[in-house]
Amino acid sequence: MKWLAFILTALLVLLQYKLWFGQGNLGNVYRLRQEIAIQKRQNAMLEDRDSALAAQVKDLKTGTAAIDELARSRLGMIRKGDTFYQYVSTKTNGSAK
Repeated sequence: MKWLAFILTALLVLLQYKLWFGQGNLGNVYRLRQEIAIQKRQNAMLEDRDSALAAQVKDLKTGTAAIDELARSRLGMIRKGDTFYQYVSTKTNGSAK
């Protein structure tokens, strides 16, 4: 009977060792779950960005309003009939007036 108790205790210790220190232990599982959560958040952000880019591509393919807006904002272009205003800042040589 003593041998059976000793064997069962040894098996319990062995199983506990694998649970806490072996391959796939609880610490690794917790760390991997955190990494999965971080990756899911990054994937959601990238999916949002991709859908915004897909919508922009669709707008660029179907109409001229998006192309016109991009040309004005990014390239500084103006359309025929527009009034062009250029603001020039006047900087003095270190003296405040």
